[in-house]
Amino acid sequence: MLSGGVVTAYAGGALDRAGGLRRDPDGLRRLFASDRAEVVPLWRDRCLVRRDAVSRLTDGGQHRLPTDLGDPVFLGLDGDRPIFAVDLSGVPEHEALSAVGADRAVDVRRLVQRLDPAEAAVLAYARGLCYWHRNQRFCGACGEPARSVEGGAARRCTGCEQLLFPRISPAVIMLVELPGPPARCLLARHAGAGEDSFALLAGFLEVGESLEDAVRREVAEEAGIAVDSVHYFASQPWPFPAGLMVGFFATAGDEVTTVDGEELLETRWFSRADLRDRRAVRGRLGNPDSIDRLLLEAWLDADPDHP
Repeated sequence: MLSGGVVTAYAGGALDRAGGLRRDPDGLRRLFASDRAEVVPLWRDRCLVRRDAVSRLTDGGQHRLPTDLGDPVFLGLDGDRPIFAVDLSGVPEHEALSAVGADRAVDVRRLVQRLDPAEAAVLAYARGLCYWHRNQRFCGACGEPARSVEGGAARRCTGCEQLLFPRISPAVIMLVELPGPPARCLLARHAGAGEDSFALLAGFLEVGESLEDAVRREVAEEAGIAVDSVHYFASQPWPFPAGLMVGFFATAGDEVTTVDGEELLETRWFSRADLRDRRAVRGRLGNPDSIDRLLLEAWLDADPDHP
């Protein structure tokens, strides 16, 4: 059940992040002003779209942007073409759309299924960094304003000069298997979910935990069972706004589950036949752009007695 080279949505980006260029602010300004630059514009975390194509400014098109923008964010190099992101959240939506020739603003999650994987990775990367800059304007230590440095890869406090980096919140998501025969996996209905909406267990890491520790704790807290073994599957960038999803398979030591009735309303064991039936009715398992779908599909594919 190991990943075997699984590439998740928003991962596998082909950009050279060119860390050495980040320390040359004058060089980055020249690159941004050049006709070679390609600019990804965003407005309040959404992509700007025209006729279902994501708008990118090329061949000097960035000169049409409003002049009072903050510093552009350097994403990296695509071959010899420098790629930047700009956040247009400071102007009204209609101005942002007009500036880039777009007709609407759309969340990347609504677009991802029809995007090239490398394009989706760039858009998610841009979204995450622009969100961070918009929400990290001040130093958490002394409260003074922080300015963008290193091409947008960091911010520096103008008071105490502390260097601030984007923080990522890691979370684990796990498929818990009860060995058979027949083998079954555990899904749960979360608070607020529909009557027949079941999903994998997941949760954020706490201070002082390994990823495997977090899997064991979350399964115990949410379902009331212990797991015997934990095996890594794959990871996924999740910049909505700043997450990293890390997928695991785990083996349950007991069948009897207990839920708190608040965070989780119900748990249920599903055989592979059960899941195939659900997929046939619903058209898919899990979310189209999430690692949960890959975990479920990998578990189904691991059945040696089924094509």
